[in-house]
Amino acid sequence: MSSFPQVAEAIQTVLTDIPEEVARATGLLQRRSTLRPERFVQTLVLGWWQHPDASLLHLSQLTSVLDPPISPQGLDQRLGEAAADLLHERLETAVAHVITADPSAVGVLGRFPAVAVLDSTTVALPDALATLWPGCGGRVPQGSQAALKLTVRQDLVRGGLEGPCLSAGRTHDKQRPLQTAPRPDGGLRIADHGFWTWDGLGALAARGSYFLSRLHVQTTVFVEGAAIDLAAWLRAQAGDELDVPVTLGKAAQLPARLLARRVPPAVAAQRRAKLRAAAQREGETPSARRLALADWTLLVTNVPATLLTVREAVVLSRVRWQIELLFKLWKHDGGLGTSRSAKPWRVLCEVYAKLIALVLQHWVLLVCCWRFPDRSLLRAAATVRDYVLLLAQGLPTRSRLVATLRLLHRCLAAGGRVDKRRTHPSAFQLLLDPDRCYA
Repeated sequence: MSSFPQVAEAIQTVLTDIPEEVARATGLLQRRSTLRPERFVQTLVLGWWQHPDASLLHLSQLTSVLDPPISPQGLDQRLGEAAADLLHERLETAVAHVITADPSAVGVLGRFPAVAVLDSTTVALPDALATLWPGCGGRVPQGSQAALKLTVRQDLVRGGLEGPCLSAGRTHDKQRPLQTAPRPDGGLRIADHGFWTWDGLGALAARGSYFLSRLHVQTTVFVEGAAIDLAAWLRAQAGDELDVPVTLGKAAQLPARLLARRVPPAVAAQRRAKLRAAAQREGETPSARRLALADWTLLVTNVPATLLTVREAVVLSRVRWQIELLFKLWKHDGGLGTSRSAKPWRVLCEVYAKLIALVLQHWVLLVCCWRFPDRSLLRAAATVRDYVLLLAQGLPTRSRLVATLRLLHRCLAAGGRVDKRRTHPSAFQLLLDPDRCYA
């Protein structure tokens, strides 16, 4: 586990230890100014961390705490390409750190050395940045010619965050480096269809790791050596829960377990409505096969049945949404992707600065509240933002920064928790009692 001093050291490395050659390469040291590059970085990162909607006036007020002060106009003049390059370098420095917590071995999570969830999200940028970060040309986000894709892999056992790895918005998930990055032997990877590749799944199995994924509907499934019409085969099954050894893919021939759970009619109807709506947007009609498969939750895994039951697998597939909640925390509460400005380089500076702040925030949450199974990252993050000024004042002195982290730990131990729910159990409740997923 990473300790309070280790996290304090990592924060100082990102915000205060800027190599002179890096600052010179970005051009900020060439200005005749008393505002050092580290103060500039601290102002943007801490200011937008505390108030994601902060104006330049608010950011300039923070410099009076950090010293020396700078006017809003002075900040605006510096928010150009050189500043973006510096912030990008600081983000890469932050991402290179490995910060983990004590294992949060809640229920089924405790059976694996790591349970990694992998996903990506996209942030729209001004069209003028399309040559730097090409977008999707009107697909996601709608109408954006410039966009930044953020790929993240998070370990649900120790909380460690890999990424965000940056790529152009048009880059396919299958091409991201985290797709093939190594996992510990016996670790489990949970990812959606965007990361489905035969080479990736086969590599996981070959090195003794596990995968869990929704079945890709175009996959050929072999049962007892014969290819099956999956929709017809499922209609012939009498039970509501299936666990069948299969082989996946005509060429791949990947051994796996097919886990199937029949869903209530109302859920199936909702799924079909979404399929029809998505097809209509593309000017298409959903196939009868896809509509028929909506009656089932279909998962594939190479985890042995002795280690993971169907019900536990269904719960883990739902826990994958924790990374979606992380993205929601970053965008909705962290203000990622929103800006008061329309100036391209200022917007990009803001994106980089907020990403740095969100990575630092994740480190703080790991050492302060990860060990609580009923933690609420949303509530905890709100509390952390209230302490940003104290973190800023503690930056020059390691011991003071550690003291602030310990104070945060005590605050989050008393609050920052989710309430137990009867009707819609939270993730930690389902991990402790998978049968509640079927209630």
